[in-house]
Amino acid sequence: MRVAIASDHAGFDLKQHVLESLRALAHDPVDLGTSDHAPVDFPDQAELVGLEVLSGRAERGILLCGSGVGAVAAVNKLPGIRAGLCHDTYSAHQGVEHDDMNVLVLGGLVVGPALAADLAKAFLDARFDAAPRHRRRLEKVRALEERYGGPPSARPPLPATGPRST
Repeated sequence: MRVAIASDHAGFDLKQHVLESLRALAHDPVDLGTSDHAPVDFPDQAELVGLEVLSGRAERGILLCGSGVGAVAAVNKLPGIRAGLCHDTYSAHQGVEHDDMNVLVLGGLVVGPALAADLAKAFLDARFDAAPRHRRRLEKVRALEERYGGPPSARPPLPATGPRST
C-alpha cells in the first residue's frame, strides 16, 4: 500500500523507525519530511500528508509530532480526512473498520518504536467494514464537514454554550 508519512522535528526519530517497518511489510511509504531535527511546524506536515491522501496519491497517511495532539487537530481540518491519535492496536484497526480512518497519528515522544510498528501494521491491515450503522455515522461526519466547512464567513454561527462556570 502507498502510505504518505511525515513528522515534525519531535516525531522525526520515530518516523524513521516507522518507515523501516513499513518497508519490511512491503508497503510503499512516501516520506514527506521532515528530514532532520531542525524545528518545523506540525500543521505544515499535517497538510502534506492530508493532501497526499485526498489526492489519491497515497491510500493512507501516517503523521507524527511530539504528542500527536497538535498533528491530529491540524490534519482533521482537511475535509475528507479522518485521522485518529492511537496509542493502542485496538484503536488503530477499529478506527479504520468502524470510522474509515485514513490517517494514523502517533506521538513521537509517547510511543516507542516497537509499538509504533504494531500500530502502523494494525492500521494498514484494517479495512472499513461498511456495516449500515458505520456508513450512517460516516455520512453524519461528512454532513458536519459540509455544514461547518469553508471560510469562516460561510460557516453558521457556533451554538451558544451557555454561561461559563468559574
